[in-house]
Amino acid sequence: MSLLPDSAPLRTRLKRWRFPFLRRLAKLFRIPAVRRFRLSFREWMPKGLYARALIIIIAPMVLLQSVLTFVFLERHWQMVTRRLSLSTVQSIALLVDVYQSYPQDANNEKLIDMAEKDLGLRLQIVPGGELPQARSKPFFDLLDTTLSEELESHLGLPFWIDTVGRSKYVDIRVKLDDAVMHILARRSQTYASNSQIFLFWMIGTSLVLLTVAILFLRNQIRPVVRLSEAAESFGKGRPVPADFRPRGAREVRQAAIAFLEMRNRIERHVEQRTTMLAGVSHDLRTILTRFRLELALLGESPEIDAMREDVDEMQAMLEDYLAFAKGDAGERTVATDIADLLHDIANEVKAAPHSKNVEDISVEIRNRDLTVSVKRNAFKRAVANLVNNAARFARHIVIEARKTGDSLIIKVDDDGPGIPEEEREEVFRPFYRLDDSRNQDSGSTGLGLAIARDIARLHGGDIVLDESPMGGLRVEFRIPV
Repeated sequence: MSLLPDSAPLRTRLKRWRFPFLRRLAKLFRIPAVRRFRLSFREWMPKGLYARALIIIIAPMVLLQSVLTFVFLERHWQMVTRRLSLSTVQSIALLVDVYQSYPQDANNEKLIDMAEKDLGLRLQIVPGGELPQARSKPFFDLLDTTLSEELESHLGLPFWIDTVGRSKYVDIRVKLDDAVMHILARRSQTYASNSQIFLFWMIGTSLVLLTVAILFLRNQIRPVVRLSEAAESFGKGRPVPADFRPRGAREVRQAAIAFLEMRNRIERHVEQRTTMLAGVSHDLRTILTRFRLELALLGESPEIDAMREDVDEMQAMLEDYLAFAKGDAGERTVATDIADLLHDIANEVKAAPHSKNVEDISVEIRNRDLTVSVKRNAFKRAVANLVNNAARFARHIVIEARKTGDSLIIKVDDDGPGIPEEEREEVFRPFYRLDDSRNQDSGSTGLGLAIARDIARLHGGDIVLDESPMGGLRVEFRIPV
């Protein structure tokens, strides 16, 4: 038989207390006002790691200093000021008792001399005088309130005090039966006036610590920023900065090393795939070239012409397949004038055989300088695919280019049949073709939009389809710059 008490009831009581509390807490966070406050607070808070790290360091320090200041200084000021005020009031009470109980000389010279030498007070007795009118209390009334309370409790006579008028002295006046006792006490005798030294030291050391923390955090955050910039450049197909290397804390260095290893693996994979596709392309082109030579030796006939068209179509399909599979093929980014590139694309599309129904292709440039670093050949192929796709089914095409903020936007509008909204994402799938509005016998392989989107995402952007103001399809090509 176990001597230990059964703990099941205790666990039951804990569960009964814990889960209702959590449920009430969850209900509290679901209140609309609380949710709005959370959302607004989240929007107000900084988004950067550097700013958030500073807040994590500064907020506890400020809170600690504030609590320390309030608790220590409040207690220090109240206790020391009350004791100093009590000592001063007791000295004044002694002077009042001596004045009232013992005979003095005519001018009270002995009493005044005793007050100044023994008690450190400047004393003056004004026979038949009256107290001045009461003054309003100062904003910081700790000394005024404490001194007044001590005078009321230990003296019991009418009094008037001025804790503001003189910078070094506190003016105290007590109404006696036949005179007014005027006392000037040094402020240091009645008030803890050296507390500002503590404040200065506290604020000074806090500023030094904050400066060290800011400098240290900046050095720790810089490697993270460099890593994000390198990853962003690699994601956009641009070379990683030459001076990038693992730096900073151990975890940041590990992340940077992992990024470099990942980049090397991806580059090796792309290189191997490109080499393999180059070999496949060479072999297939060799076979197609033999077909062309054999067809040329067979002479002229309708059957031979049909076979030549099939070979040309196979050549075009092969080029599209290889372009889709090969991607950027390691092309480097170069500064490219987008305006000149778009005019070249428009002229080439106008001269293409499938554009015989196109009446006009206009290019509208919204910015003077549209020089952007892109992979020129891949970028040209993507935009050309979009314009060629419009030229197959439209009569009027408008190409618009502009730079807004940190993005380059190219819009291709046409007056063709358009694409139904429910199929605008499906058309980006490789080999996908529309059944009704787009003719499958138009010579298209179904890879144009897929290649264009891959190139856009290679540059860190994307392609979105929408309805055109011209009644057809709008294709928006957006990349960061």
